Amino acid sequence: MMNHEKLQRIGLGYPGASVKTPFDPHMPVLYVRDKMFALLGRTGELESVNLKVIPDEAWLQRETYPGAVLPGFHMNKRHWNTVVLNGAVPDAVVEGMLQESYLLVVAGLPKKVQAELAGSLKRIFPGWSG
Repeated sequence: MMNHEKLQRIGLGYPGASVKTPFDPHMPVLYVRDKMFALLGRTGELESVNLKVIPDEAWLQRETYPGAVLPGFHMNKRHWNTVVLNGAVPDAVVEGMLQESYLLVVAGLPKKVQAELAGSLKRIFPGWSG
């Protein structure tokens, strides 16, 4: 089952990714350069992750996985979802959500930064066009 350790390992494999703890030493946050793309937290007793999402997809994910995908806790609820890591959302889907969050954040970075990451991005994400 997907957990914080696995998400962190996957996320740190993305170009320009790093982990910081700006809010709480027990709440790691994955960044690409200086922008957050995954906040690893808890929902009740369960591990969860806040991920950036295309607004039109946010509601679809919430409807598809009721109770496991929620409006982003302490985030802009239009652009972020909280995914409860309780096994209700398949690991491959959570990994896809993490990738989508990363790519959405990269797309919002300055063009110069995107250009610096371009070679690595194209190797890892062949469909990435910037």
